[in-house]
Amino acid sequence: MRILPTLAVSLIVALVGCSTSTTTANSNPNKGPSNSDLEQSVKSKLASDQRTQDSKIDVSADADKNEVTLKGTVYTEAARMRAVDLAKSAQPGLQVVDKIDVKPGDMPKSAYNEDLARDERAKASANNEKIGDSINDAWIHSKIAAKLIGDSATPARKINIDVVNGVVTLRGTVDTAEAKQEAGRIAKDTDDVKRVNNMLKVGISKG
Repeated sequence: MRILPTLAVSLIVALVGCSTSTTTANSNPNKGPSNSDLEQSVKSKLASDQRTQDSKIDVSADADKNEVTLKGTVYTEAARMRAVDLAKSAQPGLQVVDKIDVKPGDMPKSAYNEDLARDERAKASANNEKIGDSINDAWIHSKIAAKLIGDSATPARKINIDVVNGVVTLRGTVDTAEAKQEAGRIAKDTDDVKRVNNMLKVGISKG
């Protein structure tokens, strides 16, 4: 008659033991971050920096490989490099696959700031170009320069661009009348340009 109570106690002990083992197996204090955790960590880093917070960058992570992939568009090379550095700082030893495109011509005026304007004036000065004191003049210069570079008909670095108070002056030598006309059209079609002085000469340019 005492066998049943003994069996009952044994069953209870066995069930408790199984429960404890299951709990222990499911609790792994050394488990690393998930893919979503790693992605969120990198996104937080990008959002915390002024140079990358407005960029269109997608983040995908492979936590098992300790790797993230950055894909999207930024407006400057400096922003691309900063995005990669910020991502690497999200976790020790993190590998970053950089698939970011740099498209200066896509930058909206709302994203332009004094630091970018200062950099643009420095580049313009090195190319013997003039930019007015306003951020708007620097933004116009950057937009026109990017468009000229992206247009196969316009030899961008053979064309000097001056922008003062919204007035654009194009200087230099191009190979054809069509190239001169196309450069003028690009400048006129740029937002906030008040007037274009197309002083380009047509002839065989040197260098």
